[in-house]
Amino acid sequence: MIDPDVIWSCTNCGACVEECPVDIEHIDHIDGMRRYQVLIESAFPVEAAGMLKNLENKGDPWGMGEARRAEWMGELDFEVPVVDGKIPADVEYLFWVGCAGALEDRAKKTTKAIATLLHQAGVKFAVLGPAETCTGDPARRMGNEFVFSMLAQQNIETLNEAGARTIVASCPHCFNTISREYPQLGGNYEVVHHTQLLARLVAEGRLTPVTAVNEKLTYHDPCFLGRHNKVFTPPRDILDAVPGIEATEMHRCKNRGFCCGAGGARMWMEERIGTRINTDRIEEALALNPDTISTACPYCLVMLGDAVSAKKASGEAKETLEVVDVAQLLAKSVGPVAPAGSRPAGDGEGAAGG
Repeated sequence: MIDPDVIWSCTNCGACVEECPVDIEHIDHIDGMRRYQVLIESAFPVEAAGMLKNLENKGDPWGMGEARRAEWMGELDFEVPVVDGKIPADVEYLFWVGCAGALEDRAKKTTKAIATLLHQAGVKFAVLGPAETCTGDPARRMGNEFVFSMLAQQNIETLNEAGARTIVASCPHCFNTISREYPQLGGNYEVVHHTQLLARLVAEGRLTPVTAVNEKLTYHDPCFLGRHNKVFTPPRDILDAVPGIEATEMHRCKNRGFCCGAGGARMWMEERIGTRINTDRIEEALALNPDTISTACPYCLVMLGDAVSAKKASGEAKETLEVVDVAQLLAKSVGPVAPAGSRPAGDGEGAAGG
């Protein structure tokens, strides 16, 4: 009765659930059918097999392995503490970097911007480094509950042993999985998205944007941050605080935002029918003639970036158009890190806790 294309085309964006007048949870049913296809029938898009194998064997979708997870820290001019055993009592946040944030070049820029901003604000944070593995989100969205459970239990064990209390995640998929799905398996933590924490630091005066970023900009709502978790205001508050930015909304935004096409593990599957979702979304953004397209998700960064590159190649987008995370824009405005020791002793202790 239901064509396989219907099952595998779903991006888990949640727009159908948002619009449904009788509150049908379409995603739950689609994910259930996917589980049957994967675990019972072994019938799923062939290109996703490599991603699942990488998750199982290497702990990340690209198969890069744990040794590569700490490389981004070497590109900073300050030291990022890596948890060895228990998280020290003075550490306010455990920064969950995520696979893309640690391994994908565009997302690494966001990770470095977030770490730099937290360092500037005097927030004490630490990372798990090589001990971190994929949350299992792509496996669960694909329908492979076995791989999801394996990865989730490994992470929960690591987090519980470390005594994790408050986690800041830059990836909405990690944010959603750790905060909403790990409690089912015994992992209960307070989780915030990086835009929530950065917006709070700006509001408290611990980060002050001063340098004007004179750009016309539009913000793209990530589905797993916006529609699924109702985080709409913090990213916009950050953009509003940066002097010089002229922000304009696309006609589909907030609760009715349009997907980038990467959710539901579609990031690792080919588009074979219809038009590419990321291309459709970029055309909506290009109608506003922006200098920059901003978002708050590494998946969106990749998908929208690829669509922009294709539009540049065809001459439909200006060469200077960029897709960046809101954290990168804030970092550009806040300026360079203050020299070590220039901050009063004790500054940053506890003010942003929780």
